Amino acid sequence: MNFQVSGLGLDNMKLDCPQSFLDQEEEAEEAEDQQLLEPEAWRTYVERRNALREFLTSDLSPHLLRRHHARMDLLRKCSYYIEILPKHLALGDQNPLVLPSAMFQLIDPWKFQRMKKLGTAQTKIQLLLLGDLLEQLDHGRSELDALLESPDPRPFLAGWGLVEQRLADLAAVMDSFLAMMVPGRLHIKHRLVSDVGAAKVPHIRLMLSTKMPVVFDRKASVAHQDWVSLRWFVTIQPAAAEQFELRFKLLDPRTQQERTQCGAIPVAACTVAVRNLLPNRSYRFTVKRAESYTLVYEPWRDSLTLQTRPGPPEGPAPGRLGKLSPPLPTPSER
Repeated sequence: MNFQVSGLGLDNMKLDCPQSFLDQEEEAEEAEDQQLLEPEAWRTYVERRNALREFLTSDLSPHLLRRHHARMDLLRKCSYYIEILPKHLALGDQNPLVLPSAMFQLIDPWKFQRMKKLGTAQTKIQLLLLGDLLEQLDHGRSELDALLESPDPRPFLAGWGLVEQRLADLAAVMDSFLAMMVPGRLHIKHRLVSDVGAAKVPHIRLMLSTKMPVVFDRKASVAHQDWVSLRWFVTIQPAAAEQFELRFKLLDPRTQQERTQCGAIPVAACTVAVRNLLPNRSYRFTVKRAESYTLVYEPWRDSLTLQTRPGPPEGPAPGRLGKLSPPLPTPSER
């Protein structure tokens, strides 16, 4: 495995005790364990135990698993698209490559819709498999960690053959997990380009691509009395400008007229102001990319709930009618 993480000793992570006490306790336990084995068997036990510890602190470290869980959470929030790429024409052919934007004029729309369904299914299956592989890594880590903490060395030695097989299996699972992290090529079962009567029909290939999720900027999104200012961002900014769709809805409407406080707003930037809202009420906002012809799967969209500020009082209090409020003190008088 290529991932090496140092400084993650299991004993330091699991116990909140002074290191000197831990060392003394481990030495006492090892002395007791050593009495159960012959010297040669004890050396073998120590070597195998160290090999297992090294695997758990490098190839299957808690830090590495947390990183993979974070990557899985990100993948579950991404948007997935079909990307159309032209293949290179035959050597010596002087005709220019057909651009992807022009290829849609050659692709059979009905067949392309079938490919989109296939892309959706492939993406869902890939995410499910990734989640299952990550669960296997978590479970394997727990099993090996419990074996490492076992107080009796004899069962450890007796079952070492199974431990070696388990280590090999987990290494293979990790390799599979890493290989599946990137969306792959779509298998074209049917010819997408209809017979256009040209001398050469362009060859194309379809790939699944991802776009990072659109996320609200919680600090920069602010509610005012009757309007809100919203801002969002994408972790990796695309080369070209994107179109977004913002949806808003009044929570707990009290009248039929208040039920109309909802809608969808197309936005060509990463910020927008939504006006004509009711004061002192809660609104839910969701944002996503605008619909695209090549979109195949978008399982998640960010949402944000804001409450507008209360409006001014409807009128002066009865006891203060006709009375002037005392002037506010100047900063020097405070």
